[in-house]
Amino acid sequence: MLPEKRPLRDFIGKMVVTKEGKRLGAVQDITFETKSGELIQLVIKNSTPYTNNLNLERTHLGELLIPHNSIIAIGDFVVISEEDLR
Repeated sequence: MLPEKRPLRDFIGKMVVTKEGKRLGAVQDITFETKSGELIQLVIKNSTPYTNNLNLERTHLGELLIPHNSIIAIGDFVVISEEDLR
């Protein structure tokens, strides 16, 4: 079965939280593989001070990058596994 493809509007503005409930910021954009549509990472704006404890890549503008493999669920929030960020 193919993974479900979701439109960008399903991601933009959603709060990103760890499964423990720590807020990281809101989804500003995504990066994806253009040929397959596969999600590569989330671009996070307004990152919280908690993100300073995490070793994450940032864009040249300082936006946080969350790798796709850390995403656990997408609903009212984007839930990620903090263990997969380290």
